[in-house]
Amino acid sequence: MIQTPAALGGMIVAPHHLAAQAGRDVLRDGGNAVEAMVAAAAAIAVVYPHMNAIGGDGFWLIHEPGKPPVAIDACGAAAGLADRSFYAGLDAIPSRGPKAALTVAGTISGWAKALEVAQGWGKPLPLSRLLADAIRHGRDGVAVTASQAALTRQKLDGLKDAPGFADAYLVDGEPPARGHLLRQPALAQTLQTLAERGLDDFYRGGLAAKIAAGLERLGSPLRAADLAAHQARIVEPLSVRLADATVYNLPPPTQGLAALMILGIFDRLAVTEGEGFAHLHGLVESTKRAFRVRERIVTDPGRVPEPPASFLADEVLDRLAEEIDMARALAWPEPAAPGDTIWMGAIDREGRAVSFIQSVYWEFGSGVVVPGTGICWQNRGTSFSLDPAALNALEPGRKPFHTLNPALALFDDGRVMPYGTMGGEGQPQTQAAVFTRYARFGQTLQQAVSAPRWLLGRTWGDVSTSLKLESRFDAELVESLRAAGHQVELLAEGFSDTMGHAGALVRHPDGLIEGASDPRSDGAAAGV
Repeated sequence: MIQTPAALGGMIVAPHHLAAQAGRDVLRDGGNAVEAMVAAAAAIAVVYPHMNAIGGDGFWLIHEPGKPPVAIDACGAAAGLADRSFYAGLDAIPSRGPKAALTVAGTISGWAKALEVAQGWGKPLPLSRLLADAIRHGRDGVAVTASQAALTRQKLDGLKDAPGFADAYLVDGEPPARGHLLRQPALAQTLQTLAERGLDDFYRGGLAAKIAAGLERLGSPLRAADLAAHQARIVEPLSVRLADATVYNLPPPTQGLAALMILGIFDRLAVTEGEGFAHLHGLVESTKRAFRVRERIVTDPGRVPEPPASFLADEVLDRLAEEIDMARALAWPEPAAPGDTIWMGAIDREGRAVSFIQSVYWEFGSGVVVPGTGICWQNRGTSFSLDPAALNALEPGRKPFHTLNPALALFDDGRVMPYGTMGGEGQPQTQAAVFTRYARFGQTLQQAVSAPRWLLGRTWGDVSTSLKLESRFDAELVESLRAAGHQVELLAEGFSDTMGHAGALVRHPDGLIEGASDPRSDGAAAGV
């Protein structure tokens, strides 16, 4: 679909149509953008379980007209017992299983904090209403998507022995087929419990006790005290000033700094035409400079070695842009990080906008499903290093490096644009592709999301660091990139999951809202 849907009464975009509809129906019932996003976040955790779960983390950007955006960090820290001695004899933290489930799941706390931010935005809808669709989908079942079926099969060797995984997500020990009816009654009951007792029960109530006891029995270092100590935090967003807009993103431990630096550097290259060599080469080379900074800077906020905002200063971005050779590629052997995530956006009738991201890190996270709860727990803590000299060295109470970074742009002409994607290493790159195509080169919002994409580095378990291109790119452009020194890998697919599932919304000053969902996903942009 190339046409961009539009509405006046509010809109939400999500990578699964049932999540988008859950949020849209809350808007239709008089709910605000935050309430719609909580409904969508709960629903997506049920209907897209390979990409996210309530056992993961989340980050928010919330914009109310006339006020600066508010950022929420709902990232959990490493357990008090999660030190190097807990992993004695290992070279690295295991990527699956109970020892991979070492950080608190923060996303539910982010829902609660966002609802606090939205207090005063009219009469609130009850939590039971916001979670109703998610509860229904867990109880009655949902059709397994093609991506869930494929990823379960691809990653089965690492996941099948994780406690609880087979019972929750396999059929007689085998991956489900596309269209299989997946019921999650335990998860539905957990969400029902939260609807009745409140979201804080996840951290400091009966549900928290059940979660902690279950994780301890399985061999995770997490305990009730770790859950009780957790709080989502309102933080100061990072921002970069562009020629006609200010773009916002999250500070460390997210890679939001890199996403903003890419746009800031590229804006200085004075590229005048989209989809050609200068566009792709310029963004890829900007990405390399930004990722070099990210690898030195992004870690737990308490031990960031230099102020992240200093790298968004004009003189720094000017210098990095000047380093770029617009005819030759910088060699790129740098490491990269995988990840599996969802991004969603919402705008209500009053113009309040949300950019939100929720993740379990790898597909199905640790693979551990907490007994009796249906909660699949993240493995975000595997991004910690057991090397005490590393930037992201494992320490109790520290937050892990996050690929997550929701974006939001405020244009000088009054447009508001929440946008983002899943895709680990590819998140800042896809954000840059979508933003520049729409804001710089005149593409419609849906064209900007649907157009062929690229990825420098790896994601979804890929170990290569090549420049991957979808097959729809012009052959002459591909050869020009190779001739400039890029290590190009042409993917077979024209629309590849490797490129992530992006989405965007734009509210115009007259109240018209446009939305775009990714044809690579199972999503929709649903308006009121």
